[in-house]
Formats: sequence, C-alpha cells, structure tokens
Amino acid sequence: MSTAWFTLFAAGVFEICWAIGLKFSEGFTKLLPSILTVITYAASVWLLGRASRTLPIGTAYAVWTGIGATGTAVLGIVLFRESMNPARLFFLVLLVTAIVGLKFTAKN
Repeated sequence: MSTAWFTLFAAGVFEICWAIGLKFSEGFTKLLPSILTVITYAASVWLLGRASRTLPIGTAYAVWTGIGATGTAVLGIVLFRESMNPARLFFLVLLVTAIVGLKFTAKN
C-alpha cells in the first residue's frame, strides 16, 4: 500500500473518531469529548488533503467518506445498539465493496 493510500486510510479512521465523538460530546456540551472531536476532525481533513496530493480527489473523497460511514455505522451498532437488520448489513457490505473497488481502479 502506498503512502497516499495509508494516509487516506488514517484520514478515514480519524473521520470515524470525530463522527463517534459527536455522539459522546452530546452536541458539544461536554468539554473533553468536544475537544477530541474537533482535534480528530482537523486531523482527518488534514490527512485527506495530504492524500489528495497524489490520489485523484474524487476517489480520495469517496473512499474517505466510505471508510467513515462504514466505520461509524459499525461502531453505532456496537457502542449504541443501533439497528443491525439484514438490509442495513447488506448495504454496508456494498459500501465496503465500493471502497475496495475504488482503491483497485484508481490510477495511484
């Protein structure tokens, strides 16, 4: 995996962190979760910017949001007991398939 793809993956992980942080911050009413949410958001966007120096922006953005959406949905199921019905799981698998497909069809 190239440095750009590793950077993009890290950006996606930070996206998951800030999205989950939003829930824990309770609408930015809790100080520590709010600070961590803002820090992980900044790190996520900064890393996306670094990855997009090399990767096509359309691919980088789609993969970044896909990693974030998938990870956030899975953690929502695990941490917050959100719905885990078969249709939702099917579409999460489709999302992961799309992310992998974008990675393998990108020029970089």
